[in-house]
This record gives sequence, C-alpha cells and structure tokens, in this order.
Amino acid sequence: MKKNYIPAGDAKLLEWARNLYAEAVKGFAKWKIAAPELFIETPLAEFETAMEKLSDPNRGKIDVSAKNAAKKALEKACREYVQGFLARNPIVTDLDRERLGITIYDTIPTSIADPTGQADAKITYPGRTQLMLHIQHVDGTYDRKTNYGCRVYFSAYAPGETPPASGKDLRESKFTRQKKMLFTFQPGDSGKTAYFAIRYENSKGSTGPWGPMFSAIIP
Repeated sequence: MKKNYIPAGDAKLLEWARNLYAEAVKGFAKWKIAAPELFIETPLAEFETAMEKLSDPNRGKIDVSAKNAAKKALEKACREYVQGFLARNPIVTDLDRERLGITIYDTIPTSIADPTGQADAKITYPGRTQLMLHIQHVDGTYDRKTNYGCRVYFSAYAPGETPPASGKDLRESKFTRQKKMLFTFQPGDSGKTAYFAIRYENSKGSTGPWGPMFSAIIP
C-alpha cells in the first residue's frame, strides 16, 4: 500500500481525513469491517482541536508541538484503518476507493517491451582456464525493466577449427543479472579460443538484438 495517498499539508490532511471518516461511516457495514469511530474519530477530533488553537494569534511552541503530535497520531490511525480494512478488501470497489481518497490498484498487467539495447564485455584472466566477463552496455536503449538480464552465448574452438561467423553459431549459453560473470573451462580447453556474444533479455524471456561477438584465448 503506497504511503502517499495521505496528503502532507495540515489543511489537506484534515479535509482528506474528514472525507475518509464520513465515507467509511457510510460504507463500513456494507464492507463488513470495523466502524471507523473505533479508530479515526478520536484522533480526528484531537487534530481538529489542535488546528483550531493554531488560529489563535497568541499560540506558542507548545501549541505547534501539540498539533504535530496530533497530526502524527491521525496519520497513523488512518493508515492502520485503510491498510487493515480497506486496502485489499475485495468488497471495496474502485468507485468506493475513489470516494475514500485511497489508492486504486491497477489490475491490468503492464506489458514489457522487447529489449533494444546491445551489450558486450571486457575480459580479465583471474586464473588458469578462467575468463571473467565484465558486462557493459554498448548501444541502444538501456531500461532496467526491458533489460532484465543478459543471455551470454559462448563456445570454445580449438586452433584450426572454423571460428563462428556470428553469435548464432555459439552452442552454449548462460543467463545472468550480474555485471560480472566467471567462466571456468576444462583443463583440456587451455589454449583454445572462447567466443562470446550477449543478448539482453526481459523478465518474460524475450531477447534483444545480438551484441558484437568477442573472444579470448583460454589461459
């Protein structure tokens, strides 16, 4: 439940809380929940009184402190009532939520676009038969939702073998959401050339365009 459905300003909070209370009084029986009088009535009245005292030109620091304390208590009471009885109550309709002045939930799934960016990596050599990929964005749009992670395609080729023409020729792949990815090859792969190509994936598994192919000799 979002916290920002409660207004920040004193006057707006008072107006909102009065409306919440009035609408809850009308609907609590229909929604089969506790009456708002048990939660909101007293802190609302105390905040109203504290606000009235601030209109006195002779008000002092004590009055301001009392108002701030009453405001905090009212916010807490309203939030507990909304979250405890209204927020996920299936009987409370979107029209009810609009009248109450609380969050209306979006039940339509958000579509996630296919990735459009490209990535490659710099390579370091942490140990024998090991290559560490430091993945970096190189082209196109970068969006955390669209570019949920990376699918790294790779294969090792011995000297004399025909190298891959593109990433489509690489036989293996691993998925990662990290910026670094360690590849540990077999001892017999030492001296071979490892080829890599990266494609972004969104959270639904849809892939973006191929990044440039790159390679390194396996130590």
